[in-house]
Amino acid sequence: MIIVTTPDIPGKRIVKVLGIARGSTIRARNLGRDIMAILKMLIGGEIKTYTEMMARAREESIARMETVAREMGANAIVNVRLTSVTVLSSTAEILAYGTAVVIDG
Repeated sequence: MIIVTTPDIPGKRIVKVLGIARGSTIRARNLGRDIMAILKMLIGGEIKTYTEMMARAREESIARMETVAREMGANAIVNVRLTSVTVLSSTAEILAYGTAVVIDG
């Protein structure tokens, strides 16, 4: 599966547009991470536990989007975007979406 943020794939021709493929996950903070984050905010620097949590959430959302696209019959996804939104005060949704397509060769 080719996954790109561009509207086309160099050297490939889109022969069929199948529609929007999307995948998401919602992640919640936990007390242990929050305590460490508060301490880190006092001294400054990256809050690695949150960075790692969000990286895993992005990868999971992309994998879910890819699964949906395969089920639609796609062999590529173009115009891929990622977005996040706060669902509750301590949770965030990561959404990956793009256009599922069939490309030649």
